[in-house]
Amino acid sequence: MKAFTTPGVGRTEVIDKPIPTPGPDDVIVKTTAALICTSDVHTVAGALPVEAGRTLGHEAVGVVEAIGSNVTGFTEGQRVAVNAITPCWECRYCQTGYTSQCGGPLGGYQYTAQRDGNMAEYFVVPKARGNLAPIPDAITDAQAVYACDMLSTGFMGAEHCYLRLGDSVAIFAQGAVGLSATIGATLLGAARIFAVEAIPARQDLARAFGATDIIDFTQGDAVEQIRAATDGEGVDAAIEAFGFPQTWEACLRVTKAGGRVSNIGYHGENPNPLPVPLDAFGLGMADKSIHTGLCPGGNDRMQRIFALIGTGRFDPTLMTTHTFGFDDVEKAFELMRTKQDGVIKPLITF
Repeated sequence: MKAFTTPGVGRTEVIDKPIPTPGPDDVIVKTTAALICTSDVHTVAGALPVEAGRTLGHEAVGVVEAIGSNVTGFTEGQRVAVNAITPCWECRYCQTGYTSQCGGPLGGYQYTAQRDGNMAEYFVVPKARGNLAPIPDAITDAQAVYACDMLSTGFMGAEHCYLRLGDSVAIFAQGAVGLSATIGATLLGAARIFAVEAIPARQDLARAFGATDIIDFTQGDAVEQIRAATDGEGVDAAIEAFGFPQTWEACLRVTKAGGRVSNIGYHGENPNPLPVPLDAFGLGMADKSIHTGLCPGGNDRMQRIFALIGTGRFDPTLMTTHTFGFDDVEKAFELMRTKQDGVIKPLITF
């Protein structure tokens, strides 16, 4: 089979690998569609040390090719999807509800980090009874693949804001994860959603997904704009979806006393500690809370997202700006790396 790999820092290539065979708890999936993630770009740049030749990718759907002896509930040829996070469901982290931290910090992120990813013609789903999800007939592969990471992560960002009906929330950056957080905040009943974004096409998508206010940071300080729009009070919650120290600090500054900050941005490319401005933190006594998290996995999570898509609550494919065949996956990756041509998410078809 063909697999999209990284032979070393700063390099990618498509190589031949053996088609995997399933262990007792595994399912082998023949890939039909996948997405390239900014996390793949970070990995190739050296942010995540991986062995040479490791297959990239963690957002893919397909059809069941082979089933391990312990796996029940699936049939060959069935359309299925797996989350970017594939926990064991047995360790203490999993049993206490922190499945994305399976076995230790960030341990549920296995694809690419601990095993071959799924940007290949076939891939393994470990612990398939807990991690593999059937795709309903009502949704397409191009829709379902967004549940693997973007929607699951973005929704987590909104969930960790602990929104109440009528709350206000600021979401810093409207890439695919930030847009997914906007969808999540809308579904959870936020009355006012401030989407911080300067790119017009992303501003338009944010509005389509429920943002009530667009804050263009090129037109003035985003925190000041939001405070002015809320009569100086600030918002109930803020979501950091960019991974920059400036947007992290802005989240702390824009939330009112008792506010919640939810971080879903990746901060691994910043070598310095993240600042916590004491005035914005009320000298440690402003009743503000910070919640971090990694994309939740599991088939229940996937099926809940599929249900939202299938009932027409939103269409995630509005974020698909480009489509490539797998033969052109390296072109798609380069586009994602350079962020040219208005790319948000490139869909790879097999």
